[in-house]
Amino acid sequence: MKNFVQPGNTITLTAPYAVASGDGLLVGSIFGVASGTAALGEPVETALVGVFDLTKIGSQAWAAGVKVYWDNTNKRCTTVATDNTLIGVATEAVASGAGDTIGRVRLNAAF
Repeated sequence: MKNFVQPGNTITLTAPYAVASGDGLLVGSIFGVASGTAALGEPVETALVGVFDLTKIGSQAWAAGVKVYWDNTNKRCTTVATDNTLIGVATEAVASGAGDTIGRVRLNAAF
């Protein structure tokens, strides 16, 4: 195909804020996970699909299969849909203790 550009599992985005490798980032309607470190306005290679351990709200318990949203204000995952962006689903249960701040998420790469 003459119009093929790239597979699309990763793309280069302009960091909307400073990110480190493994951080989630939201650019418009595109959510992904930074593959490296970038300052605000710098290009960063971003994974759009896969399963990632991402920061979540500690007070929320997750069940496998629950929809996961990105809270761009607090830069973490949540199960609250209001004012947040759907990014994927939890792949395993996570407790709701104060120390339970990492959740495993399968990104859906939808916009």
